[in-house]
Amino acid sequence: MAFLYTAAHWLGFALLALLFLVFVAFGLYCLYIKYIHMKFDHIPGPPRDSFLLGHMPTMQREMDRDKVVHDTLLEWAEKYGPVYRVNFLHTVMLHVTCPEAVKECLMSLKYPKDPFTYKRLFNVFGKRFFGNGLVTDTDHDHWYKQRRIMDPAFSHSYLKGLMGIFNENAEGLMEKLEEGAESQAPVNIHNLVNAVTLDVIAKVAFGMDLNLLDDNTSAFPNAIALCLKGMINNIRKPFMHLLPWNWKFVKEVEDAAELLRSTGRECIENRKRAMRNKEDVPKDILTKILQCAVDEGGYDDEHMLDNFVTFFIAGQETTASQIAFTILELARHPEITEKLISEVDEAIGSKREIDFNDLAKLPYLSQVLKESLRIYPPAPLMTRLITKDTVIDGIRIPWGVTVFFNTYVMGRMERFFKDPLKFDPDRFHPDAPKPYFCYFPFALGPRSCLGQNFAQMEAKVVMAKLLQRFTFQLVPGQSFAILDSGALRPRDGVVCTIKARSKMNK
Repeated sequence: MAFLYTAAHWLGFALLALLFLVFVAFGLYCLYIKYIHMKFDHIPGPPRDSFLLGHMPTMQREMDRDKVVHDTLLEWAEKYGPVYRVNFLHTVMLHVTCPEAVKECLMSLKYPKDPFTYKRLFNVFGKRFFGNGLVTDTDHDHWYKQRRIMDPAFSHSYLKGLMGIFNENAEGLMEKLEEGAESQAPVNIHNLVNAVTLDVIAKVAFGMDLNLLDDNTSAFPNAIALCLKGMINNIRKPFMHLLPWNWKFVKEVEDAAELLRSTGRECIENRKRAMRNKEDVPKDILTKILQCAVDEGGYDDEHMLDNFVTFFIAGQETTASQIAFTILELARHPEITEKLISEVDEAIGSKREIDFNDLAKLPYLSQVLKESLRIYPPAPLMTRLITKDTVIDGIRIPWGVTVFFNTYVMGRMERFFKDPLKFDPDRFHPDAPKPYFCYFPFALGPRSCLGQNFAQMEAKVVMAKLLQRFTFQLVPGQSFAILDSGALRPRDGVVCTIKARSKMNK
């Protein structure tokens, strides 16, 4: 009996000691948060929702209401100026809409990618996702080695050789649209374009034939969508994986990430084995990268897988959304559409195979695509780390803080673009003033998007063929709302009725 009493006594003492330590640790944490507030509260910003959580409840509320968080950031930029702070627990990030700061931070390697943000993309709920691929690698020397290996696969001369694949897959889309025109049934443009861009990146990058336009049973599109949703939740809701009611979703995201990586692993191993055995291999981006990796002294397979996932996400999702948003705007601007049709008819006529040189004959289409990216940039946000005390727009910025630049916000500000919500391709006419570091849908400087020329070539081929053969009209009730799911995409999918131009002209 005495033993039990003594044991209970010591257990109670241990619990009290543990509670005391937790209390002290919490108190010290609160003091640290107070210190952070004192350090950064000279910078303007919206009132915090709470002392501990900062602005996290606002972000959570916007996500729960399926709102675009960037619209809130835009409202704050208009109200609090070109530099304002956003608090997340003990962390402060600065939202900057100052073109000079954009130029300074994005064009220079003095400001590395922010580890806090990009390391959140290394894993998604504990499953390796982007890892240390080109997008997320914050170590400059390692990133530079990767970039040297990748660059030849995205060179001007190499991309010219991909025109056949762009044409072939775009023709598959035209056949599906022809079926829609014949049946007069509404078609979901975003779903179809999503299948095309995924087919293209799978083929030109890794020699894979997914044939998603004809096979809608593939798990890849859903896996990518799940990973994107998991990625953005992993960043904006850092504790959601701890809550039991989220575990089913977390498991689905982990399985999706594993599907992408396991498929990539099999693809890479098969290609390396074929190259070792001197077999004929596709002249795709994977082959080019593996050849360049030998010249650079080798390349780790896990990093190769990181970039496999990166290519599938960045090389497919963003291009599909750009094309879909462009069609969405053209459907309510018939005068722009007519001008585009005239340009396509003059430059391409009725020929089915678009040449690389034909793309240069479509300057107005280039303007339209750029204007679409201004209003609807699929990947709107990028961050940099301030490595020394500096001043931005007259405000003292302590070193060690993260700044984020938002092309969605800057593209929708009257300060930079007159009547910013008006869709006006003439903003990008060759004779128009060029946007001064307020338009960067592919980032800027040495870490700008490696695949931007690839994406715009593909978008031009798809759009040119579409305008060459069809007209489209949004179904009644179609909204122009945006879905913020890691990358921005049209919420309703751009559902249209399609008509063949050849039959309209008879």
